[in-house]
Amino acid sequence: MTLENDLKLWRSGALAAGIAGAVLCAIGFFISPFQFYRSYLWSYLFIVGLSVGSLAWLMLQYLTGGAWGVVIRRPCEAAARTLPLVALMFVPIAIGIPNLYPWSHAKVVAADEILRHKQVYLNVPFFLIRAAVYFGGWILLSWLFNRWSAREDREGPAGVHGKMAALAGPGLIFWGFSVTFMAVDWVLSLDPHWFSTMFGMLFMAGQALSSMAFLIALMVLLSRRPPMSEILTPRHLHDLGKFLLTLVMVWAYFSFSQFLIIWAGNLPEEIPWYLERLRGGWQYVALALVIGHFALPFALLLSRDLKRNFKLLAGIAICVLFMRMVDLYWLVAPDFRKGRFGLSWMDITAPVGMGGIWLAYFLIQLGKRPLMPLNDPHLVEALEHGRE
Repeated sequence: MTLENDLKLWRSGALAAGIAGAVLCAIGFFISPFQFYRSYLWSYLFIVGLSVGSLAWLMLQYLTGGAWGVVIRRPCEAAARTLPLVALMFVPIAIGIPNLYPWSHAKVVAADEILRHKQVYLNVPFFLIRAAVYFGGWILLSWLFNRWSAREDREGPAGVHGKMAALAGPGLIFWGFSVTFMAVDWVLSLDPHWFSTMFGMLFMAGQALSSMAFLIALMVLLSRRPPMSEILTPRHLHDLGKFLLTLVMVWAYFSFSQFLIIWAGNLPEEIPWYLERLRGGWQYVALALVIGHFALPFALLLSRDLKRNFKLLAGIAICVLFMRMVDLYWLVAPDFRKGRFGLSWMDITAPVGMGGIWLAYFLIQLGKRPLMPLNDPHLVEALEHGRE
């Protein structure tokens, strides 16, 4: 069985799951529109993290050079090319703004002094304009890097690779700012009375972590067939595993720092956000995040041998991906379920539906180009690096 057949099989399975999940979500919309939008939002944030986080890794590789990014360059490009689909998936959120955000209701704003003060920023037209800027910037960066990469494949790196390296720095700056404002707009404004100066960095770390975990799991799957079975070595996986370990620690640092600062400050406008997430059953979700999102992967990834073991590292990466979904649910759902933990059946069908459709489209994009950039100036270094 060839890799092409594997990709077709995975694509068919992902698409079938995606269609089934989407149909169930459509049924759920007519049963409970409010729950549909709530489940859709946190699931959508996970999908955005995979695409935009992969774009960030692509730019970081061009900025820093080195062999570590060559083996994941094609998957990063394919994930970045899914951004038009991700932008299309934003339409239900744009339609469901009145069901999600209290600041979108004129009567609520008129009765709240804080919301009146924030109305210059938190209003529907400006919200949609900012979203258009985010998607426009991400899609433009994706289009340029993929266009120049295809040209490099045809003509060689002269003149093109330098352009990509020059654009990577400004592109990463845009990524940082856009993800920060995205986090404020789409998540933090669910509770417009609350604020955090670390929220954007928390989402940046989360996107980088989600996409790296996805890339590791994918590379292990691809290593079962040529050409990746002849290229990917334990040392390549060791490099990616070190990134995973670093990001697990960075996420934990940002999360704990935000909690510590707010808890120590003990201010009435800040504390309620955490109180909602530390009672009514949500405290057990928080404990699961401490263990499953940090303590366990951190302890396991300290092992050099484990980071060189394909199956074990892929298993940890999949667990991290699952905990990323739990983290997003913990960030979003308590704003709608005040005082009690709850899980709707649409909280399962929404990520399955969107995730399946996104994965099927990603696999289509992945199959359009060779899995290794043959004219990349770091290709020889990458091949030798893996066999030293």
